[in-house]
Amino acid sequence: MRKILIVGAGQAGLQLALGLQAQGYEVTVMSNRTAEEIRGGRVMSTQCMFHRALQHERDVSANFWEGQAPKIQGLGVSVAGPDGSRAVDWLGRLDGHAQSVDQRVKMAGWMETFAQRGGQLVIHGAAVSDLDFFASRYDLVLVAAGKGELVSMFARDAARSPYDTPQRALAVSYVHGLGPRPEHPETEAVRCNLVPGVGELFVMPCLTTSGRADILFWEGVPGGPLDAFQETKDPNEHLAKTLELMERFTPWEYARATKVELTDAGGTLAGRYAPTVRQPVGRLPGGGRVLGVADVVVANDPITGQGSNSAAKCAASYLASIVEHGDRPFDEQWMQATFDRYWETARHVTKWTNAMLAPPPEHVLNLIGAAGQAQPVADRIANGFNDPSDFEDFFYEPEKAEAYLASVTG
Repeated sequence: MRKILIVGAGQAGLQLALGLQAQGYEVTVMSNRTAEEIRGGRVMSTQCMFHRALQHERDVSANFWEGQAPKIQGLGVSVAGPDGSRAVDWLGRLDGHAQSVDQRVKMAGWMETFAQRGGQLVIHGAAVSDLDFFASRYDLVLVAAGKGELVSMFARDAARSPYDTPQRALAVSYVHGLGPRPEHPETEAVRCNLVPGVGELFVMPCLTTSGRADILFWEGVPGGPLDAFQETKDPNEHLAKTLELMERFTPWEYARATKVELTDAGGTLAGRYAPTVRQPVGRLPGGGRVLGVADVVVANDPITGQGSNSAAKCAASYLASIVEHGDRPFDEQWMQATFDRYWETARHVTKWTNAMLAPPPEHVLNLIGAAGQAQPVADRIANGFNDPSDFEDFFYEPEKAEAYLASVTG
């Protein structure tokens, strides 16, 4: 039985651990927190997972909350006009539903399931020296902890990382009491509100530790009016600032948020990071090699909502590569090839996300505007969140965008 160590208990690490466990591998997971500490801690993300990513969870029988989480059937876009009204407003329909499950709920539940199924769970914050010790004792060591000292083992891939500083300041609030959107009160949807030159507000339904909730998520251009949360430590002050900015920049969303309250004291999060692609193979002082997973090697800004989706897709791709490799050694060549296989998916996410961080060119504005007049355009953009490779065919180049719009609206 092959022995595999996974350092990190997030979406990718635990999904991969459960998948390998089901295939008969002897798996150890290292986490710096217990399941109870995660469940009772601060929110970690704004995860909205679309159909393909959800299917990867189903494939390893880990879709425990699918019957409880709100089924997200649409994705809407609004663009703020100079006078505070909406210059653009539309709702695209998703071919397969999306869902958001608070990672405190999911990761704690997955950790407990992994242990109940016989997996070895080690609660320990790993350092490079620890991995040096473990490398010779496992057939493969995977690093799925996207922050801290371990990431420094993986060199930045400058050719694939156009930004070296954070492009957005992030501020998240989980709330109860948000009213329905008057335009589609019966349809659960993610709402993307674009405020040109200022940033974005995302609103999405989710399942949290206290049941159904909604997430209010500001992405602010650094140095701008939304970059206001760095010094805010009190959760209630964080929410008050969130609502104040909503009233100023997205009054149509504020109108349904006047009675919201935080889900819990850990229901806020703020931070920023530079989108970065890294080399996938980490070299240990003792000569061993480790393979980076998900955010460790491809960390995109959350503006396109792809973090947990990419993590799920990475875990599924790595699982296939490991199982197909059989009993052969997991050498550096295999590690690079395994990452390259995943990059065929991840490269589309990286290209799209980096494009969305920049001011949109005229043809993209035309696409977003046309979606308000032609439902097929709205639907296609919405479903691109599920499969970002489709954007290659109509989104990046003016000629392709014009040809597509002509075919739809002609």
